[in-house]
Amino acid sequence: MPIFTAEDLKTVGFEIFKAAGAPSDEARLVSEMLVNANLDGHDSHGVIRVLQYVKSIREGKIKPGVKVEVLRETPTTAVLNGNWGFGQVVATMAMRKAVEKAKTNAVSVVCATNCNHVGRLYDYTLLASKNGMIGISFANSISMVAPYGGMERRIGTCPMSFAFPTDEEIPFVIDIATSICAEGKIRVKSHEGKNLPYNCIVDKDGRLTKNPKALYEGGAILPMGGEVGYKGFNLGLVVEILGGILSGTGYSYSKKFRGGNGVFMEAINVEMFMDLEEFRHEVGELARAVRSSKPRLGFKKILTPGEIEFKTRERRLREGIPVPEKTWVEIVKIARELNLDIEGLVKSK
Repeated sequence: MPIFTAEDLKTVGFEIFKAAGAPSDEARLVSEMLVNANLDGHDSHGVIRVLQYVKSIREGKIKPGVKVEVLRETPTTAVLNGNWGFGQVVATMAMRKAVEKAKTNAVSVVCATNCNHVGRLYDYTLLASKNGMIGISFANSISMVAPYGGMERRIGTCPMSFAFPTDEEIPFVIDIATSICAEGKIRVKSHEGKNLPYNCIVDKDGRLTKNPKALYEGGAILPMGGEVGYKGFNLGLVVEILGGILSGTGYSYSKKFRGGNGVFMEAINVEMFMDLEEFRHEVGELARAVRSSKPRLGFKKILTPGEIEFKTRERRLREGIPVPEKTWVEIVKIARELNLDIEGLVKSK
């Protein structure tokens, strides 16, 4: 498996998106966000998505450089029409707008519709926390998840994210799919030619399986929770309503839904409720209290949200980012089709 530096992969993404028709600022933003996902160990939302995005540009599903419009707006809310631009561009604008409104109005919610795949919600809630705010984000997506006890797709993987200002170097960010795993993680395993670590999929015949190919052969992803999967499925329904219906995108199984992500971004200004530094310190204390718990049998250490990503980033900045051979071959192929010699731009470690 080839290994690359983060800067090299950012260059690859930037050059490919620019050659595919994206303005330089959009190509840079999207590429950086994808590689940041790789750095944090979330390869499902990393450079593997370059393939998907270029295909979508060619098919006219992603429209680089389009203007994002404001459909509705009040001092504390807004609904944006992304006009099918890059999801990362639209979602970043939505959270930035929410943060600006919350600076004077304490709490703000901004939704977005006609928005392509936004990548990790982590990036947007982290943006809020870096501005001294609590960030909350939900996004619905195409139907891939079966109801608890069911075998047919009815809702999306419906991720949700929460980020909190803290006095620690490690960000306190929760970013989870409400399905048992993200579709992108299944895609990565498929590219690697490996099975999933546990049964994540119900195949088209209603049997549980670890085979990632079963999802793309008519299967569905299970909701988060195993034996109590109704809890994960219920959370997924919340995301379908807030991210999908409230934004005007529609729930994913509806005829109204046209793909991409329905987006919900919320910013809560901590200083409107209490002293920001006191809040940071208490969140940090909470994290440290959690880590101080004695591990049970089979566990070596207690981790807090954002800690795995932080440590993975440190390691990958030192050692480089591994990219599945199949993914890299396809990236090189797309680059050649765009008359780019990316192999001359980068060197695997």
